[in-house]
Amino acid sequence: MMKPVVAVAAILLTTPFAVAGPIDNACIRSDRGARSPGLCGCIQQVANMTLSRADQRRAAGFFKDAQQAQDVRMSKTAADNQFWARYKNFASTAEAYCGR
Repeated sequence: MMKPVVAVAAILLTTPFAVAGPIDNACIRSDRGARSPGLCGCIQQVANMTLSRADQRRAAGFFKDAQQAQDVRMSKTAADNQFWARYKNFASTAEAYCGR
């Protein structure tokens, strides 16, 4: 499991943070205190490495409505379970490389 994390780290260290996307936009607009362009850009870069654009758009909704995340996490559908596994991978990778 370490290989993807190392690859993400290498890309994060060599790519500029000027990367706009659904996660970055939702993060900047969030009322949860993140709003740091550097932090939001880092999170977007991890999203680009770990999530499809469709997954990014879905996950961006979690910034506005945390209940959406809870609903997906508790869902019993295979599609939601698969998305949640991808989202958890994204979140743990973003925390490791973008954490404050």
